[in-house]
Amino acid sequence: MKNFLCVLLSIICTYAFAQEKITAIKAGKLFDSEKGIFFDNQVILIKDNLITEVGGNVRIPANAQVIDLSKKTVLPGLIDCHTHITFQPENYMEDLFRKSPIDVAITAHIYAKRTLQAGFTTCRDVGASEYIDIALRNAINSGKVEGPRLYVAGFFIGATGSHGDLTGFSPYVHFQQESGVADGVDGVRKMVRKNIKYGADLIKFGATAGVLTEEESVGAPQYSQEEMNAIVEEAKLWGKKVAAHAHGAEGINMAVKAGVSSIEHGSFLNDEGIRLMKEKGTYLVADIYNDDYILSEYSKMGVPQKIIDKEKLVGRVQRENFQKAVKAGVKVAYGTDSGVYPHGDNAKQFFYMVKYGLTPIQAIQAATINAADLIGIKDKAGSIAVGKWADIIAIDGDPQQDVTVIEKKLTFVMKDGKVYRNQ
Repeated sequence: MKNFLCVLLSIICTYAFAQEKITAIKAGKLFDSEKGIFFDNQVILIKDNLITEVGGNVRIPANAQVIDLSKKTVLPGLIDCHTHITFQPENYMEDLFRKSPIDVAITAHIYAKRTLQAGFTTCRDVGASEYIDIALRNAINSGKVEGPRLYVAGFFIGATGSHGDLTGFSPYVHFQQESGVADGVDGVRKMVRKNIKYGADLIKFGATAGVLTEEESVGAPQYSQEEMNAIVEEAKLWGKKVAAHAHGAEGINMAVKAGVSSIEHGSFLNDEGIRLMKEKGTYLVADIYNDDYILSEYSKMGVPQKIIDKEKLVGRVQRENFQKAVKAGVKVAYGTDSGVYPHGDNAKQFFYMVKYGLTPIQAIQAATINAADLIGIKDKAGSIAVGKWADIIAIDGDPQQDVTVIEKKLTFVMKDGKVYRNQ
């Protein structure tokens, strides 16, 4: 009987060992995003979807699948903190009047796959119609479609007539659709609760006017201080962080005072805003690439000239104020506003972040450990470290010398221990 039990135990252990997936990655150069330095000739050991060992003297088990990236530069999976991954513009009037939420939903998975293939293994999606972002997140998590790990906001919360409302049309034009329009302290609290009820991971609201809608201002506040306070307070009761769309200086300052986790865009950020953001540890998520794309392509899509003119007003100033914020030491997380430009081009922003003040190391940290910290997953993502998800990319070349190699020479993408791209 004793021998039988020993044999049985041996069979069970052998079966369990065989079922465990072990992967070893040989990395030529490996970026430690927490320390901001590169190490040569490292081995990353992965069991299932988690990193178990990292170092120069890691023993590779005999049964491990070996992935040889010994001639590559290996980075943590990238994180984009400002995406609209469910859609991208094609024609202004057709997008508004001829496409239903079904049209949007049926193509969302295409954009998700493109984003993952571009090396972005995690994204924060900050506003989508009809809770399509939540459905897409769930489909990705269940393995039905390929895409980055998503943290989603549901509806953009905005005041009547704001950047979050449909403006510029006759009052007799009505749409049969849900929206995030909410007014007053009670109204915004209810909208926060509604988004959370249907599965939002975070809350996004419009502190100021915006660019790509038809309201007159580009930066005026669109909620009172009391309303902004209520949004943040309500979200915190439910354990959710808050992102504030904010271009104008006054609205930025109000949102930071309310306690938001991040300022999105930050175009007219002033000295007072910089001081407040540093004091409260608020992240700046500035989309400083897409100005080029908007000015180059949006007129061809039939976008009204008044919107193009607003972008001309914002683009240069936003980049200059990003530079000021970087010099002052404001915390920066990578966010591109993808969906304003074609999905999959997310890495194009690295060039602009370096051009306007960050070192290549700081830019990569913004898209890895800083972004993970903003989302609230620093213990699981953002660096190649023991106990974290196996989200790993590889590139040809040295991003310290030329940061655009991240965009142009990506060769390998792993998310959660599974390889999605390997050239």
